Amino acid sequence: MLVATPIGNLGDITLRALETLKNADLIACEDTRTSAKLLSHYGISTRTFAYHEHNEASATARLVEQLQQGAQIALVSDAGTPLLSDPGSRLVQAAIAAGITVTPLPGASALLAALTMAGLAGGPFYFAGFLPPKTKAQHEMLTALKALPATLVLYEAPHRLLETLETLQHVVGDRPAAVARELTKLYEECQRGTLSALIAHYTEHPPRGECVVLVEGATTQDVMDADAIDHALRDAMARLSLKEAVAEVTAASGQPRRLIYQRALELKA
Repeated sequence: MLVATPIGNLGDITLRALETLKNADLIACEDTRTSAKLLSHYGISTRTFAYHEHNEASATARLVEQLQQGAQIALVSDAGTPLLSDPGSRLVQAAIAAGITVTPLPGASALLAALTMAGLAGGPFYFAGFLPPKTKAQHEMLTALKALPATLVLYEAPHRLLETLETLQHVVGDRPAAVARELTKLYEECQRGTLSALIAHYTEHPPRGECVVLVEGATTQDVMDADAIDHALRDAMARLSLKEAVAEVTAASGQPRRLIYQRALELKA
């Protein structure tokens, strides 16, 4: 059973989740110390087991074996809905492969809470989780996503927030955005504005607490049309190697690299 737990306010847990945690044979926790606060608050004494990214590979088989023997196991993360940028996917996949029923218990989610309060354009969204740690990988990932007509949602630690906002502005442009932090807690806030405005704000006011970053999706003005791409490619190829020209226009155009590369070959021919 996948049990969503509060993202801050301990009152944000469902009655079904409390009943499940109380009656389970074992609770697999991302961090048993964090989960102990919630369990203690509600007087739940179910045995816990640490299940996290560092022991996921070795512990999965052990948990599946217990499930096959009839044990009722609840999986929780430190906060929110399991598997969303948290451990658990390996266990779910192994349980499904073993023919074990996987049951989700919906509840709190920082992703959905932030989306509803951001005030950005409604419609589709793309959840990217945490950006890669390396700058090059960040740029590659955001370049691949910049043309999506969907709100981009990221999780970010407070000490990396400013750098991430600057990277976003560099890659996708100065779009409308929002930063939601300390969700459901005493100092909950949501700052809204363009990426440049958010950069200015957090330069003056360093953030605390885990953050959700939301950036409005691409519009037709954000994506180059075919004539503009051809013009940009001709200009870039006159100054750069083919590989460098393709990279530059891909970053600027909002189009997939393979399409830009194919067009560059056609123009060169």
